[in-house]
Amino acid sequence: MSSKAPQVHLRRMTLADLPQVEALDRACFRTPWPEDSFRYELRPDSTSICLVAELNEAGSEPQIVGMVVVWIIADMAEVAALAVAPQKRGRGVGRRLLASALQLAWEAGARKSILEVRVSNTAALHLYYGLGYQPVGMRPGYYEDTHEDALLLTLDPLDPLALQALEKS
Repeated sequence: MSSKAPQVHLRRMTLADLPQVEALDRACFRTPWPEDSFRYELRPDSTSICLVAELNEAGSEPQIVGMVVVWIIADMAEVAALAVAPQKRGRGVGRRLLASALQLAWEAGARKSILEVRVSNTAALHLYYGLGYQPVGMRPGYYEDTHEDALLLTLDPLDPLALQALEKS
């Protein structure tokens, strides 16, 4: 008898995913996105890239364990949201999600990326620095819930070959 490890597959987010995506958002963030925000990102005329990481375990329904939303603004890919279920962190899910979204952003014409992150979020900072993001500024009191500062990071330029390697790792 072989025990196959559960597989995490990345795919485009759909409207059917919204209950799980919104629950994940609430579980991961002190200030989750307002209701219907993810639905707005999925509208037909959107240029947003919305992906989910879906865990497929034998004998159970697929479960969304990660999501990312990236906005394409001219030649910029702005990371708007990235979340991984707390019990699934540290396994490369966030790195694969972000690398895949940035690869799609590059294919859509983005040549650099930007994001804000809480200065206290060491796990996220570790991920972003590992992908090559660099600090370029600070947004004092950016987060409404705690008035914590946000660190502004940029990845310039996007390197499609490096992103492809990260997607597969």
